Amino acid sequence: MSTVSSVTSSTSHRKKVTTLTFRQKKERGEPISMLTAYDYPTALAMDRAGIDAILVGDSLAMVVLGYENTLPVTMDEMLHHARAVARGAKASLLIGDMPFMSYQISAEEALRNAGRFLQQGGMDAVKLEGGRERADTIRAITAAGIPVMGHLGLTPQSVHQLGGFRPQGRTASAARRLYEDARILVEAGCFSIVLESVPARLAETISKEISIPTIGIGAGAGCDGQVLVTHDLLGLFERFTPKFVKKYADLHPILMRAFTDFIDEVETKRFPTPEHVVEMTDEEWESFQKEVGK
Repeated sequence: MSTVSSVTSSTSHRKKVTTLTFRQKKERGEPISMLTAYDYPTALAMDRAGIDAILVGDSLAMVVLGYENTLPVTMDEMLHHARAVARGAKASLLIGDMPFMSYQISAEEALRNAGRFLQQGGMDAVKLEGGRERADTIRAITAAGIPVMGHLGLTPQSVHQLGGFRPQGRTASAARRLYEDARILVEAGCFSIVLESVPARLAETISKEISIPTIGIGAGAGCDGQVLVTHDLLGLFERFTPKFVKKYADLHPILMRAFTDFIDEVETKRFPTPEHVVEMTDEEWESFQKEVGK
């Protein structure tokens, strides 16, 4: 049996991952795996591979839709891609990333949009950025029975306020505020927190002292789990590669080679060949020629 088929066989009947699974994995010291996905085939492959959680990230704006940052992506665009992911992944915990201005205006609007991710997008939970300033919003959403994943550190939707995509929590005062925010998010009801681009020692301290799992991205191995943007992991996003990314494949050159080979074979008429062509019997062809007077 091949490695791929054995993986598929071993994970095809695995139990649904839930927020309770997250908590149990933290209690047992088992690392949590999470990746982003935005379409059916990617989500299907991840689910079969055994990923714990799939985030339909607002990184969609940059790596799929080509925007300069995450700010332009809309709720409707997020829901469109969430539905595709939900069709492909059945066992992984599915998390919808609430886009810019879908939760900042009021707790009521945030609750409505969070509900849309579950009702219309097929998600199991939502993620939103921010610390103490989002506590009341998180309480409102979790009170309605919708699980919320927090997000602290480098919060891309605040890129202009932060002065760019820069690490956070590197001074004592900034680290203390981030540490306090993590505790506030726990109290507000989050089931997990993403820690992005924060010092590894700080992330490890937070992870040890709070009761819910932390998922790190550029925050070191001391977190309870890890997440990467899949297009970074696969080498599909060429604009830039963050320092914390490990490329597990470099698919952009492979795509380029496949595309240029196709173009070359079309232009030199080496594709298609007879093996790629549908034919009809000589008898039917002769009958057709008679019908059209050839």
